[in-house]
Amino acid sequence: MKRAKYIAPTLVIVLGITWLLNTLHILPGLDWIWTVGLATVGVLTMAIGRINKLTIVVGPFLIVSSICAMLRQTDRLTIDIELPILITALGCLMLVSIVSDIPKSDLLTQKDDDSE
Repeated sequence: MKRAKYIAPTLVIVLGITWLLNTLHILPGLDWIWTVGLATVGVLTMAIGRINKLTIVVGPFLIVSSICAMLRQTDRLTIDIELPILITALGCLMLVSIVSDIPKSDLLTQKDDDSE
């Protein structure tokens, strides 16, 4: 986990830049904790959990959710458009997980109790 030591400083930098751009009115006022939080958890899911059949669905879905939340908060997207986008994205990510040769997550692999 050599990459893990870079996660916290990178998140602090992103938070600082986002805050600065919001203060300078370059970025519109949004609920940044929610929006950046969703994206951060999505990125961390893939960074810490590595790419597998679970993280390839959860990580990108949270990132897409963050983007949709930002667009909705800036009145560029309505909730009745956002929800079908999210459902479609989820289905596409699930399909990628099924058809790709990505390894299974340890969380999805059942342990055989009789093998002891």
